[in-house]
Amino acid sequence: MFKDKSFYHSHVRKAIIAFGTIFNDINIERKNSAGAVAQVLRVPLAYSTKQKFLTRIARVADTSTRGEVALTLPRMGFEINGLDYDPARKVMPITRHKVVGTGDDVNTVRSVFASAPWNMNLALYIFAKNQNDGLSCIEQILPYFNPDFNVTINDLPEMGIKRDLKITLDNVGYEDEYEGAYENRLSVIWTLNFTMRLNFYSHVSNVDVIKKAVVDAYSDPDMTLDKTALASGRGRVTASVNPLTATPADTYSFLEEFDEAFED
Repeated sequence: MFKDKSFYHSHVRKAIIAFGTIFNDINIERKNSAGAVAQVLRVPLAYSTKQKFLTRIARVADTSTRGEVALTLPRMGFEINGLDYDPARKVMPITRHKVVGTGDDVNTVRSVFASAPWNMNLALYIFAKNQNDGLSCIEQILPYFNPDFNVTINDLPEMGIKRDLKITLDNVGYEDEYEGAYENRLSVIWTLNFTMRLNFYSHVSNVDVIKKAVVDAYSDPDMTLDKTALASGRGRVTASVNPLTATPADTYSFLEEFDEAFED
C-alpha cells in the first residue's frame, strides 16, 4: 500500500489463536446421586458467530436422512466484534526498532517503526442445556480474570519482539433461549466480552548502518559556532566505529571527546 510495500505479520491471527488456546481445555463433571463423578465432558470450542450456533442448536435431528444434526451441548464459541484505536498507548510514531546483524548484509540492519496500538473486542459464548453445565464453565474462567490475563506471543519474530498480550474481561451477560413452545429445547447462554490489546507493525525494512558520526560543539548558550575552534579541529568531534564489534567503551570515549571539545 504505502511505499509500494506488501507485508502481513498475522497479528490478528496470532491473537485469535492465543485467545482460543486459553479456553480450549475446559472440562465439566457430571455426578450421580451419590456424589461420585459419573461423566467427564470436554467442552468443544469453535470460532463462529452466535447466530450460527443458535441455528444449529434449534435444528431437530432428522433420522430419516443423513443430514446435519443438532449440536450437542455444552459448547463454546467466540467471534471478533470489532477494532478500536487506543490513544492511551500511543508512542512517538517515528520511533524505530533496530536489530544489528540481522540485515541482508553486514552493512544493513532490520528496522521497523513503532507499532500502532489497537484494541480488539471479542465475545465468548457458552451454550448449555442446563444451568449446572453453564455455571461449571463460568466458574473455571472467572477466577483467572481479575480482570486481566496476560499471555506472551511472538509479536514480530523478524525483529525478535515478544510481547505480553493483555486480555481484559469487560462484562458477563446471561440469557435463556426457548425455541417454540415452553417444553421445547432450552439453551442457557453466557456471553463474556473481552478486550485484547494488540500492536500492529508496518513493513520491516533494511537500513544502512551508521558507521560515522560528526558532531559540532557549540561553546555558548546562543549556539554560535566557534569557527576558529572548528578550523583547528577542537569544535568538531568525529567518531567512527564498527557497529558489529562496537562496545560500551567505544561510546564512552566518544562522549569524552565531545566533553573535551565543548570545554575547549
